[in-house]
Amino acid sequence: MAGRKSWQVADRLEKRNLLIAVNCVAALSIFFFGYDQGMMGGVNNAKHYIDLMKFGYVDEATGDPVVTDSLLQGGIVSVYYLGTLFGALMGGWVGDKVGRIKTIALGSLWAIVGAALQCSAQNADWMICARAVNGIGTGVLNSIVPVWATETAEHTSRGQFIAIEFTLNIFGVVVAYWLEFGLSYIDGGASAFRWRFPIAFQIIPLLILLGIVWFFPESPRWLVRVGREQEARYILGRLRGSSGEDAQKADMEFEDIKAIAELEKQTSKQHSYFHMLFGIGSGKLHTGRRVQLVIWLQIMQEWVGIAGVTIYAPTIFRIAGFDATKSQWISGLNNIFYMFSTLVCVFTLDRIGRRWTLYWGSVGQGIAMFLAGGMARAGLNARAAGNISVAESYGAASAAFVFIFTSVFGATWLTVPW
Repeated sequence: MAGRKSWQVADRLEKRNLLIAVNCVAALSIFFFGYDQGMMGGVNNAKHYIDLMKFGYVDEATGDPVVTDSLLQGGIVSVYYLGTLFGALMGGWVGDKVGRIKTIALGSLWAIVGAALQCSAQNADWMICARAVNGIGTGVLNSIVPVWATETAEHTSRGQFIAIEFTLNIFGVVVAYWLEFGLSYIDGGASAFRWRFPIAFQIIPLLILLGIVWFFPESPRWLVRVGREQEARYILGRLRGSSGEDAQKADMEFEDIKAIAELEKQTSKQHSYFHMLFGIGSGKLHTGRRVQLVIWLQIMQEWVGIAGVTIYAPTIFRIAGFDATKSQWISGLNNIFYMFSTLVCVFTLDRIGRRWTLYWGSVGQGIAMFLAGGMARAGLNARAAGNISVAESYGAASAAFVFIFTSVFGATWLTVPW
């Protein structure tokens, strides 16, 4: 296409190679999100961090952290998710105004600032503000990167590509966990490096994302929406193929995109968050119902409890009866199982459908969580009665069901809402 710069990836790659390149970039963002999710589990156990934030202390005899202000500890963790909520609302609006690529760059830059503020925090107030800033950047990325990835992917393989990306998401959790586990042995785990370096480490994928996203193609759907149809058709041809049957498919998809863009213009007054949330004036499009479905799927995904299991896994395994060291490496092993379980969706999501995936995922997680809690309670009772061997058996069973819970979630509920 005349006028395009030769350093654009879309000028050098096409079809599946271009799609893979796009999804590698998207995976960087998803990796960062996973890393950020898993990071606080280890940070919350760092002695220097606990002392600096003043929400507890580390028992010198056992090495276990003792939390005296759970509200402060939980507030530092959870304010990040408040930031992601704000960032997600902002990211969708900005993405429609300036495009997917610029919004991804904005989210990356915002998250870099938040990460820099976090790793240099000197007190709890500083950390809370930094977590909120970092969360806003994450929310922007989470709202726009999956959109960009799905708008460039073919409709027959969108589920597969999203599943692959979220394998990288959990890989981020795994990297965060084992990095912090290794750092816990440096200087007896008492130095500031134990928690400042893992927080700073997330800047690396963000810098890479910020640097390379400019070389990648914009979403054809957004380009059509803003009137850049010639560029949109060119990019669509590079994504789907520019000769023979591939070109015909690209033409058909291009016409569909134009028709949808025209429909959106005709119903532009219904595109505010208020109109979309309640479906005012949407008629047969049932926009409100669709938006509510998407929102509640995301909410229910969090209500499943996976964030709590991921962040507080060492605490959960200590409750089940394992000592501090063993609970740490069991938590890391659980994350590895979690990561590999996400690969199941790569092969099943586009074959068995979204509804059945969610249904059986709910059944499996419900059973596993019920049994994990029951076994943990039985183990505590047995330990209180002095029956250590029985308590250890119950603890092992509880840990096994936590493994099953996270694996079932990874194979089902992790990817579908996205």
